[in-house]
Amino acid sequence: MKNPLGKLLTRLDRYIIGKFIGTYIYSIVLIISISIVFDFNENMAKFATYHAPWRAIIFDYYANFVPYFANLFSPLFVFIAVIFFTSKLAGNSEIIAMLACGTSFRRLMRPYMLSAALIAALNFYLGAYIIPHGNVVRQNFETLYKNKKKNTSASNVQLQVGPGIIAYLQQYDNNTKRGYGFSLDKFENKKLVSHMTANVAQYDTIADERYHWKLINYKIRTLKGLREKIETGQELDTLIMMEPMDLVFSKGQQETFTSPELKRYISKQQERGSVNVVQYEVEYHKRIATSFASFILTVIGASLSSRKRKGGMGLYLGIGLALSFTYILLQTISATFAINAGWPAWLAAWLPNIIYVFIAYFCYRQAPN
Repeated sequence: MKNPLGKLLTRLDRYIIGKFIGTYIYSIVLIISISIVFDFNENMAKFATYHAPWRAIIFDYYANFVPYFANLFSPLFVFIAVIFFTSKLAGNSEIIAMLACGTSFRRLMRPYMLSAALIAALNFYLGAYIIPHGNVVRQNFETLYKNKKKNTSASNVQLQVGPGIIAYLQQYDNNTKRGYGFSLDKFENKKLVSHMTANVAQYDTIADERYHWKLINYKIRTLKGLREKIETGQELDTLIMMEPMDLVFSKGQQETFTSPELKRYISKQQERGSVNVVQYEVEYHKRIATSFASFILTVIGASLSSRKRKGGMGLYLGIGLALSFTYILLQTISATFAINAGWPAWLAAWLPNIIYVFIAYFCYRQAPN
């Protein structure tokens, strides 16, 4: 039985795709292996100080360290892979032979784009659905054994938990899931109709439903015109549309959400009027934009290294690394501007791609015909 892919992929396509994917995997294994050695050497003293068990080091930390950083720097690995194997093809005059047989450079780019599509799809799936779960385990390990303490408390937290309903907590401790100095105000037509206070608000972590809080030493003032009704009590079980994750933000928390969870969280926080969602929006858009970067950097890498020149691949590898690091630097700078200078989150995530599209087009136009 004939392979149905044989009609779609020629021998040339399969040859280039095999070279591309093989070199991409090789570069990941090589660079991540070196990163593990340096990271372990740097953190060995901390692991010993906090008595980190070897099983946790291997399976909780490094088993999640590898996919996280491999996916984070995937554009760099794509660029290195394309530069490396395309320069070897050009140095062996294989690119010249392909073009001499009547294959246009545009046609030659098809297996490159197919490989980039495969890598981009894999990166997006891992980054959006798989790696966030591993980040939870890795960050918990770092909290325990690398002295990176999470932010577990908050003060003077105010948020909208429903239409015209404002909640306030003077202090909140995420370790005990308990808040102090709680108040809940309900407004109708911009008029206060209910004011609830409680000394303690305890989140019920074992309840069958979300948003379940227990209020201790509560008082409810209900206002109806000039009349006022006051109700007091020791304990009150109630549903309030907020939960611990809405009250405390810790560094890197957005990396622990899958993309659907990020989207729901952003929508919920925007409905409440919260301004602390920019980093979540940047993370959501960055996962998509980084996947598209595989196509852009593949075009640049193939265009730069497909021409045979004296001196080998050293020059192109240097240019490729410079462009890759510039791309990552630009990603970081634009994200910082979004968080601190009010840039739109989508612009911060997509700005490196927008700039590099023009670089890719220029390189492609200068490629051999």
